[in-house]
Amino acid sequence: MITVQPHLGADTVPACDHVRLLGVIISAALSLYRHVSVISSASFCWLRQLRQVRRSIDDESAAILVHAFVMSSVDCCKLLLAGASKSVSDKLQRVMNAAARVVSGTKKYDRGLTHLLHSELHWLDVAD
Repeated sequence: MITVQPHLGADTVPACDHVRLLGVIISAALSLYRHVSVISSASFCWLRQLRQVRRSIDDESAAILVHAFVMSSVDCCKLLLAGASKSVSDKLQRVMNAAARVVSGTKKYDRGLTHLLHSELHWLDVAD
C-alpha cells in the first residue's frame, strides 16, 4: 500500500497509526482495539487504587468512586462499540466485572457476579 503524506504549505504532515477524535482513539484500520486497551488499562489502574482503600470507605462511597472513575470511561462512547469483535467487548466486560467486585467486596472466584451486576448494581453487560 502506497501512502501519500499531505503537505501543509512547505511542511509535510506525517501520517500516524492512531487518531484521537472526541476522546475516542481510532486506528488507521478503523479498529477501536487501541481505544479499549487504553480504557482498560486506566480503569484497572483506578481499580487497584480503590481496592487499597476499600476497607476504609463504606459501600456507597465505593460505588460512587467506581462510577466516577471507571464506569464513566467504560460507558463513554459505548455506542461506537456496537458490533465490535468479541475480544474488544470481552476486555470491557472484564473491567466491569472487576469494578463490581470492588464495589461488592467479593473475590475473583466468588459466585453470583452476574446476579450482582444485573439485580443490585443495575449494570448491563457490554455485549447488550
